[in-house]
Amino acid sequence: MINYEAIKPLLFKLQPETAHHVAECVLRLPNICQLPFNFFTTSHFIADDILNQEIFGRTFLNPVGLGAGFDKNATMIRGMQTLGFGFTEIGTVTPKPQIGNPKPRMFRHVEEETIQNAMGFNNEGALNVTKRLKKRFPFTTPIGINIGKNKLTTEQEAINDYIHLIKSFDKLGDYFVINISSPNTPGLRDLQNEAFISELFKQAKALTDMPILLKIAPDMTQEDAVTLTKMAVACGADGIIATNTTIDYSLVKNPKDIGGLSGAVLKEKSFKIFEAIAKELYGKTILISVGGIDSAEEAYKRIKAGANLVQILSGLIFHGPDMIMNVNKGLIELLKADGYDNITQAIGADRK
Repeated sequence: MINYEAIKPLLFKLQPETAHHVAECVLRLPNICQLPFNFFTTSHFIADDILNQEIFGRTFLNPVGLGAGFDKNATMIRGMQTLGFGFTEIGTVTPKPQIGNPKPRMFRHVEEETIQNAMGFNNEGALNVTKRLKKRFPFTTPIGINIGKNKLTTEQEAINDYIHLIKSFDKLGDYFVINISSPNTPGLRDLQNEAFISELFKQAKALTDMPILLKIAPDMTQEDAVTLTKMAVACGADGIIATNTTIDYSLVKNPKDIGGLSGAVLKEKSFKIFEAIAKELYGKTILISVGGIDSAEEAYKRIKAGANLVQILSGLIFHGPDMIMNVNKGLIELLKADGYDNITQAIGADRK
């Protein structure tokens, strides 16, 4: 396969955002010519029947997806499939294009295998991204569309941004994700309240048949997280994604004073919030776990806790392109060792 450990020191000499642009250039190449990547896809995309699930009316060939934030503008969907991801979540996309926060705005904590980002929803905007999706949808693997408000949109007008985005992207993906949990847009987390969520889902569910999920932050109490997510499901949410990045800077030795942390240091914090939610909502809605997942064992832990699907983002930076293949192969071994014929039998095993 690829000797990522030999390449990583060179990539890590680049500024993190520059390294991301380099990766994007490579991962956009399958859009132009897939043929040279077919061998890599064949070896890395794991589609064993034991991993198959039917969710949202689509077949998820494996449960490991790309979390939002890496492919902000839907430029790398084919590239992500080549790496082995069973589904891709694009975005966060806002109604209007925006350049995001001032640079530098992404930082590595190498010892802790953690990324700190204060990107601020930099993206090309709904019009440009919808044009791109219209050329390529439907895709072989499911696509989620993560949506958020523009930085200059007030809290009072925020709901209009989300409604605009739902109208714009309707039928261009397999599910929506309402992002009100990023720490990098002023006032965004203030929208994690009952009044806003209930009104948003009331309006959104009248506009689209696409499933709509809510993504929450890891920095609230478990009690508040459970209350919020139960209310969201009661208001029509089709699933919960837990969690976004954390602003608990005590988790790393030399933090910056901006942005959110993702990666290994988020593992315990994210799992505790997810498990609290799963105890209440397992079997009642679709649950997706994200935050610090870096191995088959950790992914399997989330699945047994109640996750239908898992997402990976920062782990890809520290462990390289073989990681997704390795996680899926490891999951197959773990499922078989426990006597399961299909992953659906393992989902929520710790809740039963």
